[in-house]
Amino acid sequence: MPAPATPERIKDVNERYHDVAAENYDSKWGIDYGDIGEEQVLAKMRKALGAKEVGPFGDSLEIGAGTGYFTLNLLKAGAISNATATDISPGMLKALKENAERLDLKVKTEVTEAESLPFDDQSFDLVFGHAVLHHIPDLAEAFSEFDRVLRPGGRVAFCGEPSRYGDMLAAGPKRAALLTAPLWRRAIGASERDYSEDQADTNGHALETEVDVHAFSPGDLRDFVEAAGFDSVRVKGEELLANMHGWTMRTLEATAVPEEVPWGWRKFAFRSYRALQKVDNAVLEPYLPPQAFYNLVLSGRKPS
Repeated sequence: MPAPATPERIKDVNERYHDVAAENYDSKWGIDYGDIGEEQVLAKMRKALGAKEVGPFGDSLEIGAGTGYFTLNLLKAGAISNATATDISPGMLKALKENAERLDLKVKTEVTEAESLPFDDQSFDLVFGHAVLHHIPDLAEAFSEFDRVLRPGGRVAFCGEPSRYGDMLAAGPKRAALLTAPLWRRAIGASERDYSEDQADTNGHALETEVDVHAFSPGDLRDFVEAAGFDSVRVKGEELLANMHGWTMRTLEATAVPEEVPWGWRKFAFRSYRALQKVDNAVLEPYLPPQAFYNLVLSGRKPS
């Protein structure tokens, strides 16, 4: 995928896009802070860490925390005790703080870039993130920072990173969904969404093609983690059928006026995604190589 020309441009685009996206981010991506969301986050972290249980970790730092999906669900589950959430987007962290207040959870927040973290050496037991590494211009510098702020024996874990093959594969469902979208809208009785009516949404929509600057092979991620000095490095793939289905559903829904998409359709989309996720977990993930999947998860340990 083409990347913006400079790191400064990449960071500027990501900040502006995610500030615009923050208001409707949770509803767009079906982010949940109940039992289902907690279960999903714990399952992804267990897969990344290769552990039956997540933590408990004392001091945690999330990179690119967004609206709080991972940090808040891990706090609810008791997997982390003291949470610090960072993001390049002030708008995202504003939404995170509102979610934390609603859930009666305490989180420290900091607007910062991953490549220059404003924290002392050896401050955290866990550095983690979800769907963030592919936005970061200088991953070598970022992983060096993760190593610096981790205590000896601390863990680094990231989930939801696009594989190179999966990123190419996802283009098919997206194109098919756009072609069939008029028929789908007619079937559910929804009008076509006019992005020009909402200037903020239009700006965010225009920037969407620029925010993702990497797609990875498993070897790429392993190299970044090992080069930063981590050991016990683990890279796994997850979600093939579920992600193809998810991209189809999200692409269709993005063409319609959100308020006109029936609740019954949204329930169908979510339940079918969950069913395919179970097929991926039980049938495909144990046997296919990591690069065959859309998402990659990874972890490493800072030597004691």
